[in-house]
Amino acid sequence: MARYLIESPHTGDECLLVLDWILAQGSMLLTKYEFCCMDEDHTGYLLIEVPSKEDARRLVPPNIRNKARIVELQKFTPEEIRSFHAG
Repeated sequence: MARYLIESPHTGDECLLVLDWILAQGSMLLTKYEFCCMDEDHTGYLLIEVPSKEDARRLVPPNIRNKARIVELQKFTPEEIRSFHAG
């Protein structure tokens, strides 16, 4: 499983549709999302472990998927960082 950060920007007009879609997927998905909407930054953030980037994309409401930013996260060990310098 890979770990992804999903950033889902949306407009104020799209906000309720986005929230409704996420809720319709189940309350478990809703508990994993964090939103900045009440601070007038209409963006949802999700940290999730799924098999692929395409699986991560499916967790974004269809009407805003084209705006979503999905990045795979990695952790580095001290040895890996030292090897980058030697590379």
